[in-house]
Amino acid sequence: MQQSQWNPGSLLELSGYYWKTCTLHAGVKLELFSAIGGSIISARDLAEKLGLEKRALAILLNALAAMDLLEKSEHGYANTDAAKNLLCKESPQYIGFMIMHHQHLVDSFNRMTEAIETGKPIRGRASFEDEDVRKSFLMGMFNNAMGIAPKVSKILDLSGRKHLLDLGGGPGTYAIHFCKENPELKATVFDLPTTEPFMRQTVERFGVGDRIDFAPGSYLENPLPTSFDAAWLSHILHGEGPEDCQAILDKTAKAAQPGAVVWIHEFILNDAMDGPLFPALFSINMLLGTDSGQAYSQGQLADMMRKAGMTNIQRLDFKGPTESGIIQARVP
Repeated sequence: MQQSQWNPGSLLELSGYYWKTCTLHAGVKLELFSAIGGSIISARDLAEKLGLEKRALAILLNALAAMDLLEKSEHGYANTDAAKNLLCKESPQYIGFMIMHHQHLVDSFNRMTEAIETGKPIRGRASFEDEDVRKSFLMGMFNNAMGIAPKVSKILDLSGRKHLLDLGGGPGTYAIHFCKENPELKATVFDLPTTEPFMRQTVERFGVGDRIDFAPGSYLENPLPTSFDAAWLSHILHGEGPEDCQAILDKTAKAAQPGAVVWIHEFILNDAMDGPLFPALFSINMLLGTDSGQAYSQGQLADMMRKAGMTNIQRLDFKGPTESGIIQARVP
């Protein structure tokens, strides 16, 4: 692995990068980009519109302009094309929910040393938090999946499959795209009861509400639906320790029809566990927010599938934007 060429300047840039991060978070949280929309507006008028202090807002707007998220002219501030497409709520490409999920994590990352000293999490899991945190998490997962699911739906071979289990599927984004790509497929999203309203809204929005149902429960504590011949486990194992991951895969194999195909989609580490960068950092995120979660290597995940009795284990030729990968197996 090529080593980074660190120097005082690059290290200090990294150390202070949170200034940019928090500036972006503030712009999204205050919904500045959505309020500007396709217009050009002065700091005074925007402050009046949003009930903010004019001088303070102008300082924030200038910083966002310096970051090339806004364009400043004599007439006021306007969104750049990127901000209009990605940071305005009315845009179908909006990723603000994921940005707000990141904002909710900032305090725990600032307290990382506490977790290292104790080995215990220092925040609750987003799925069990208040409505605002939970919504940002669930819809943030929707933001992320919307950038990946259309591509993945063309990679996975679901031909001839009748019933997909989307385990811990949240808003059902993957189930939606798998059903759209495979007209004969039906799906069940299995997740916590609090997830159901978000899932219902999402599947109706995409016009597949008649083909995707919801089963409430915990994949650790409750029985799984049966009669499925395909299972999709996307970004759920990293929230659990190795023993619970094994239990989830054991339950999946037991509930599946013979011959079912199972896919794990995760941020996958190399076997040395020291890269790629995003999965390694994501393990820290799991340390801060779960009792025993972490990112896993391809070897660890394949071994878990093997112990669950699955066969024909292989990694697909897919790499997500944050180093996610897909491992496929069969249930005999």
